[in-house]
Amino acid sequence: MKIFYSLLCFFILIFNSFSQSKASELVENGVSEQLAHFRKKQISDLHYTLFFEIPNQKTENINSNLIVNLSLSDLSQPLLLDFKEKTLNIKTIEANGKKISIVYENGHIIIPVSALTSGKNRIEISFIAGNLSLNRNDDFLYTLLVPDRASTLFPCFDQPDLKATYKLRLSVPKDWSVLAGADVVEKLEKGDFTSYTFGESDKMSTYLFSFVAGKFKSVTQKPGLEMMMLYRENSPEKFRVSADTIFNLHQQSLDFLEKYTDRKFPFQKLDFASIPVFQYGGMEHVGAIQYRESTLFLDNSATDSEKLNRAKLIAHETSHMWFGDLVTMKWFDDVWMKEVFANFMADKIMNPIFPKVNHNLQFFTAHYPSAFAEDRSLGTHPIKQHLANLKNAGSLYGAIIYNKAPIMMRQLEASMGKEAFQKGIQKYIQKYANDNADWNNLVEILDAETPLDMKKWSDVWVNKSGRAIFTDKIEYDAKNRIKSFEIQQKAEDKSENIWPQVFQIGLVYAKEVKVLSVNINDKNTVVKETIGLEKPLAVVYNYNGFGYGVFPLDGNNLNYIASLKDEMARASSYSNLYENMLIGNISPDDAFRCYFRGIQLEENELVLRIITNNINTIYWRFFTEKQQMISQKKLVYTLFTRLPSDLSPNIKKTLFGLFSSVAYSDLGKTSLYKVWSKEISIPNLKLNEDDYTNMAMNLAIFQHPKADEILEKTRTSFTNPDKQKRFEFLLPSLSKDESVRNAFIESLKDDANREKESWVSAGLANVNHPLRQESAQKYIRFSLDLVDEIQRTGDIFFPKDWLDNTVGKYSSKYAFDEVQRFLKENPNFSPILKRKLFQATDLLYKAQNIKKETE
Repeated sequence: MKIFYSLLCFFILIFNSFSQSKASELVENGVSEQLAHFRKKQISDLHYTLFFEIPNQKTENINSNLIVNLSLSDLSQPLLLDFKEKTLNIKTIEANGKKISIVYENGHIIIPVSALTSGKNRIEISFIAGNLSLNRNDDFLYTLLVPDRASTLFPCFDQPDLKATYKLRLSVPKDWSVLAGADVVEKLEKGDFTSYTFGESDKMSTYLFSFVAGKFKSVTQKPGLEMMMLYRENSPEKFRVSADTIFNLHQQSLDFLEKYTDRKFPFQKLDFASIPVFQYGGMEHVGAIQYRESTLFLDNSATDSEKLNRAKLIAHETSHMWFGDLVTMKWFDDVWMKEVFANFMADKIMNPIFPKVNHNLQFFTAHYPSAFAEDRSLGTHPIKQHLANLKNAGSLYGAIIYNKAPIMMRQLEASMGKEAFQKGIQKYIQKYANDNADWNNLVEILDAETPLDMKKWSDVWVNKSGRAIFTDKIEYDAKNRIKSFEIQQKAEDKSENIWPQVFQIGLVYAKEVKVLSVNINDKNTVVKETIGLEKPLAVVYNYNGFGYGVFPLDGNNLNYIASLKDEMARASSYSNLYENMLIGNISPDDAFRCYFRGIQLEENELVLRIITNNINTIYWRFFTEKQQMISQKKLVYTLFTRLPSDLSPNIKKTLFGLFSSVAYSDLGKTSLYKVWSKEISIPNLKLNEDDYTNMAMNLAIFQHPKADEILEKTRTSFTNPDKQKRFEFLLPSLSKDESVRNAFIESLKDDANREKESWVSAGLANVNHPLRQESAQKYIRFSLDLVDEIQRTGDIFFPKDWLDNTVGKYSSKYAFDEVQRFLKENPNFSPILKRKLFQATDLLYKAQNIKKETE
């Protein structure tokens, strides 16, 4: 009996030790996969009730209260709520009506098992709301909680597969308006404040919960579904030109998505707010989408591209209502799924809204350059990435998921067929509505709709990184007819990966272009349809812009590009020229000459945008000072003399954008100043307040003699106070006084001065402009040393933006050496941030290689 008792005590001791060990593993910083999996089994029937008391002054604390009602099925471990704030922010905790001690560790509030019951439980917490993601301004605020920021605002279970409903009450200054994910059901005035009670929301993940409060105007329309918009834009012209369009674009997107998915709009409402300092283009909060105001409100000077971009943004966020909000990823390693479908559907929605636009061309220009920019870098990564802890989820965002993933999805649709693909998507939405799904769940559904081996196909496109480099081997017979035509594919990273894909090639002849479809499934593909055809003047690869990779290009015969009649073929060829230059197949001089011819001849706005972006990059990043001096006069003169000609407003605006960015010569500055001061007016060139602001900033950076006067006149010209605040923030970065610019950079050590992230990015770009890099390069190491803190305190896109606008602006050997020194001295530098650094410095690395080859 004594032996049995001893063994029993031993096993109890072992079990308790194991249990304590397991609990300690769960209570690590962030939300680990292990904690997320456990809580998904432990928690169900989850409901939050929240109260926030917003004071008049943004420096004052926001007193708050939370009630969580939930069911628990596993009491082997305590209940962990995530709250990434100071312990002092937690005032009191009650569990099931009893006050308990505050136990807080590694960002988690720990509710002991002894305070819990199997089945229904009620937790009440009085706390001070966290400020990190509350985006507080003097007279407005808004929450932005993606991907793991809900727990920086209030205690919660901050993981996407624990969906819940929300009941919200806000007390705000009485002249403020409010917006949240449900309708207001009660409004009570209490002195200088008004209390708003919202009804119960639809089920949503924590990152989709939001509210907006502040001095906003509101407008309600019913283009089909009744919608309300909060806004601060005070230009009557912009409101008159934009308001109806904004509502109609939402309704057009809804109509398309309901038909495509075969499911009605899935939530109570679709309201939205336009916010002047919003970090992103938009964010798909359930019932309360948030947008950057400058993207929504356009005036009569807006180009077709700007109008299209606005429509795409609205379609993107509306698509999220089905893809992301209704069906949500299980874990943030599949965050790309919601983004790929939002972008993919947005591109489809554009077809009926803009019937005159070449949507294949629009898709190409929207996605390919951005995808290539990251995928060709040392920081490339697969579309689907492993995520061990939700605290690192912000690092997953970037061009790979936003731009390469839609390219992948379009290839998949082309391989499956549009009808089979749509049928699979409808089944996916039906099966996982109000639930969570991962990529494998979708693959299983699509696999049943196609003979394509989905698992094999997706393995390389989704789970592998990089892109293909194509070469060809063409042989001709004695009569100059094609004897054999073979296309070879190799992975840029030297791996054995092969990307199955379809695209077209165009054989250019004097009087026609013969277009052939190619289906690539192996390293070597023979194009049998070419056998016996006459030798073409040129072979244009990726003629329809569907292919993904770098294609063969005849460097001795580039003039044909500008003469191609098909605008998609021109765009693809101009893009392919740039990629060939970056891998050393074409010199920057030859590429520049080809693009220079393009700016003289091109009359399609989207194609011209590729040309002007690439010629700008070559000029500033890959030309020596001598090459810049040689080409400056010719470039500025050609651009400025083409502007008064008989061109469309869209073409003129694009050409003027390039002119404004390179006009730093005496002739350029004089001409740019005359446009800014309205001494000269270029016919049919429509410029708005933002254009004049950008001109003023460029003139300051170009050291125009009247720079101070220009900046002061611009500062006092704003009628919109939000825009004036932004410009005043940027003024130190524009100063001709180096010590003032230095002080601006030093001020960014304080995270309070980095709150307006888009403003900070613009200021950094001003300081690190190529014309100022000699004085600014001393801050490269400063910027690199601070990036880890930027990751901790900033929103998801800020670390990359920070790097892009600091070291990412450079091409010099000095900057390259600084990066190498930093990496050598920081061997434990975050792999996530190292990847962002490599992405941001891809052109810096490429510049070193190109300079060596030139030498």
